[in-house]
Amino acid sequence: MKRTCAFSHWLVVFVMLLLGAGCAAAHPDLRDAEAYYYRGLAYDGTGRYDEAISNYTRALETDPRYFKAYNNRGVSYQKKGQHDQAISDYTKALEIARFAEAYNNRGVSYQKKGQYDQAISDYTRELEINPMDYVAYNNRGIAYASKGQYDETISDSTKALEINPKYARAYHNRANAYYHRKEYKKAWDDVYQAESLGVKFRPEFLKGLREVSGREK
Repeated sequence: MKRTCAFSHWLVVFVMLLLGAGCAAAHPDLRDAEAYYYRGLAYDGTGRYDEAISNYTRALETDPRYFKAYNNRGVSYQKKGQHDQAISDYTKALEIARFAEAYNNRGVSYQKKGQYDQAISDYTRELEINPMDYVAYNNRGIAYASKGQYDETISDSTKALEINPKYARAYHNRANAYYHRKEYKKAWDDVYQAESLGVKFRPEFLKGLREVSGREK
């Protein structure tokens, strides 16, 4: 879920007041952990990743089994390009709970590091928990494409679109797979669908598709 900067700003203010006012008196450990966690979310939502990481760390110092704090600290590390730290945090979250989102997120970091088999394994485990996650299908399809397994990419992109026919990224990725499979008409069909939903293709890709297909559009 996307968070607006305005929402994140007010969330920061609210949580700072919560921490400063001693509202955690009834159950200080759990309430403080939750407050630091939500302040971390707010900082992450405004791109202040170091401060987000600091607050997630405070939450974990208070509640070492707060698996969502591990997961979201991993997200902040991931956004900073620190994928080893992100993978470590996702793994810690998964040691505490079978948390589908952490499998998907760890898969993304493995993929960014070029460890495609590990990424595919994590996306698959995520989908075992949440078989309706079209983003995970699409992510796994991208990992398959990185290995040159375009049939699997097409299959996963198609599954993503069966769940959410408006998911433009799946059309984009399937078009690329069809291109490599030399199924140019299907590639063009997906180009149209993706562009109608607001996703643009690299000019080099479109130029190459025009040349091999013998058509302009």
